[in-house]
Amino acid sequence: MKPSNNIKDIPLQAIPADSIRSTLIGMLKLLLELNKVKITFAVMLTTMVGYLLAGHTFDAGIILPTLGIFILACGSSAFNHFQDRDRDALMERTKNRPIPSGRINNTGVLFIAVAEIVAGTFLIYIGSNFLAAQLGLLALIWYNGIYTPLKRRTAFAVIPGSIIGSLPPMVGWVAGGGSLTDPRLFLLAFFFFIWQVPHFWLLMLKYGQEYIKAGYPSITSMIGKEQIKRATFMWTAATAVAAIMVALSGLISLLVFKIIIVVAAIWLIIVFSRLLGPGTGNFKPMFYFMRINYFVLVMIVVMSIDPLI
Repeated sequence: MKPSNNIKDIPLQAIPADSIRSTLIGMLKLLLELNKVKITFAVMLTTMVGYLLAGHTFDAGIILPTLGIFILACGSSAFNHFQDRDRDALMERTKNRPIPSGRINNTGVLFIAVAEIVAGTFLIYIGSNFLAAQLGLLALIWYNGIYTPLKRRTAFAVIPGSIIGSLPPMVGWVAGGGSLTDPRLFLLAFFFFIWQVPHFWLLMLKYGQEYIKAGYPSITSMIGKEQIKRATFMWTAATAVAAIMVALSGLISLLVFKIIIVVAAIWLIIVFSRLLGPGTGNFKPMFYFMRINYFVLVMIVVMSIDPLI
């Protein structure tokens, strides 16, 4: 009697539970990496900030727009893996990403990306309105259609590319009932735009040689580290000023939170003023990278809590 080749004839006991578990965990890790979850989760948080500041309430209406922007951002990130697969294979920091490492093929990534983009856009639309869905798609187009190709041509692509960061809070604002023409919204969007420039340039200072090796035009090959450090300080100081403008614009109502923002902004400027000192021997880009991330986290927490009190 010939052995059966039908998978239905294989008893479940023949498949070890540990093997199934490890396979599922591996698939989950792959999906989390494709979706750049640390970044897309932050995108979701800024969408929540926009919703809370516009609506001054935490209700069920926040669920679909924020979940939608999260899934849409996941799809955009997955598609970015496909777009950058050739350069990722050349960089030490990215060579083990899903496509270069061979853990998934191009077709699989595109399928995941398209499915997430469609699902995310649909959730934003049914959870808010067509304008919010349009803003979400604009973020997708700007990231995958403008910034990603542009960064292969110019080291200054991060400046127009940072507009991407200003769009998710606008989605949340519109979903929360806010007007797209409200001047306060533009201050909020400006803050989330401007902080990303020093954030990215600090990464350039740490990984600039890898970007050059992969064929990207790197700012480190155009100007010296001292100039980049001074420029980073100026952009960071502008970020601090933008935060103070947000605090004084009427978006923040409680005095204690306004004081927290002002104190945090002054702290940020003092910390980054060290970049103006001579010499690069003891300079650690990731130290400053984390400090500006802490500052933005404080801003997100304050802007999330204040409208609810």
